[in-house]
Amino acid sequence: MENGNFSPGNKLTIMVTNDDGINAPGLRALIDALVSTGLYVVQVCAPDSNQSAVSHSISICPDIAVKRVEIDGATAFAVFGTPADCASLGVSKALFPSVADLVVSGINKGSNLGCNIVYSGTVAAAREAFLDGIPSVSLSHDWISGKSLATDFTLSAKAALPIISAILAEIKNQSYPRECFLNIAFPTDIAIHKKGYKLTKQGKTKENLGWRQVSTSEMDGAKRLSTSLKDKNFPKPLTRFMLFHKELRSPPAYDDEDEDTDKKSLRKGYITITPLAALSRADVNCHADFKNWLSNCT
Repeated sequence: MENGNFSPGNKLTIMVTNDDGINAPGLRALIDALVSTGLYVVQVCAPDSNQSAVSHSISICPDIAVKRVEIDGATAFAVFGTPADCASLGVSKALFPSVADLVVSGINKGSNLGCNIVYSGTVAAAREAFLDGIPSVSLSHDWISGKSLATDFTLSAKAALPIISAILAEIKNQSYPRECFLNIAFPTDIAIHKKGYKLTKQGKTKENLGWRQVSTSEMDGAKRLSTSLKDKNFPKPLTRFMLFHKELRSPPAYDDEDEDTDKKSLRKGYITITPLAALSRADVNCHADFKNWLSNCT
């Protein structure tokens, strides 16, 4: 696959995507920061609407719709599909004349850490680009309602620029590692915390979620009724349930003891940089355990 032009004097190309949608403030702050440098050709291929927590789902329908969106300094398209669709389409040369040198997904409204990485559409978009052979990065900000401000996205975007610049320098020198992609999270109080970057590893922390039964009026009022339910003739009345947070913290069973994990480092005010692989391989001890177990099955 032909990537951007590396010849002197030519700009490298960055494709931006996300899962919060093409109008999300985190995406727009990232685009503004990249365009303001004057160093890059900026492509945008992002979902038309919020696609949070869809993970790595792809559209298997016959086609998906795309529309041109005007964003100063960038060539942008909104896609009626998932974040993984956007990443795959964006690096296919079907939309843009050249394949981006780097795909940056984000900035997500809310941190993508630990087990939550599995659910994240933002991370999935970066993973999809990585699977297509394009270096990629996912970005998230540890947003807290009632505390965080829209300007925090601008600060996070500026903090991302040195990392993006360093990655592109390595790509240009053909020395950038191709065995992983990066997941970067910015702390809530990024304007206050200046501890810098920290290389971390994915932890096991998981949100403590539960389900509760809700009334039809409550679900409709919150606009949580899915299109699939609207289009089907289910018997009435329906019994419906909503996902909610049981606690603000993770349950003890999922707390990380290691101080070098993404969540613990982020809570201390570091900008965490976590290398991720596309494949989740089981721990070597699991193979040993099942090897012994399988031998007893014969």
